[in-house]
Amino acid sequence: KEIIQIAHVNHQHLDFLHKKEEQEKLWSSMEGEFQSYSNGTLLNKHTGVHTKQKHFACEHCGQRFRQKTILNSHMRVHTGQNHFPCELCGKRFSGKSTLNIHMRVHTGLKPFPCDLCGKRFSQKSTLNSHMRVHTRQKPFACELCEKRFSQKTHLNRHMSVHTGQKPFACKLCEKRFSVKSTLKRHMRVHTGQKPFACEFCEKRFSRMSTLKSHMSVHTGQKPFACEVCGKRFSEKSYLNRHMSVHTGQKPFACEQCGKRFSLKVHKGQKPFHIFLKVQVN
Repeated sequence: KEIIQIAHVNHQHLDFLHKKEEQEKLWSSMEGEFQSYSNGTLLNKHTGVHTKQKHFACEHCGQRFRQKTILNSHMRVHTGQNHFPCELCGKRFSGKSTLNIHMRVHTGLKPFPCDLCGKRFSQKSTLNSHMRVHTRQKPFACELCEKRFSQKTHLNRHMSVHTGQKPFACKLCEKRFSVKSTLKRHMRVHTGQKPFACEFCEKRFSRMSTLKSHMSVHTGQKPFACEVCGKRFSEKSYLNRHMSVHTGQKPFACEQCGKRFSLKVHKGQKPFHIFLKVQVN
């Protein structure tokens, strides 16, 4: 029997058999999925979900995507095209999916719950970041002091300690801040807002931390202990103030006579020792 070998045909045939075998393996591994596709292109697009291959790269930033359509949508980040406006606040977005995520700000929808504490989130990425609270993972390290953080935003905020940058200025008093959230908190000084109310006496506070400190008045808790003498305090600031008894530090000087004290005299208050001298004389 005469056998005619055609090399390129054999290789093509072997490639076909190999691809078919691989696709069958992939198909059998998709348990519970009974999806049908009209052509090979759609199948190849779908299999990328399982193989996690990202063939399409952005020529501007190098980020890679599994599908051409997702790459095209991503390109609007660089071109500045924002074709999808929010009908409620007018903010514009480069993609329909990004707009849908934004809408949860208005609807209050939080479809992603934490299995450990029950807290809910509007985005899966925010949930993933939150999980580090439980796992105590801190993947973001400062290159200058090696301090580590659980979120990239916390690292960015920390960097202002080294750079000294304070890009957020108060329009009323021109005081500057390194973080926008700190500026928002500062604005309550001018507006008089006190959104945090005590459930026992209805006293209100501009900061949550101040409310928590105030709660010790009702609970009697004193969680801050002095390591030197064991004396306990309801607030960390009280403990810090007390430590000067042991260290002998007197960082605050009187502007009129130069006498030094462990406590700071608030603006507008007359120093007590000056007041006594006036009374005696």
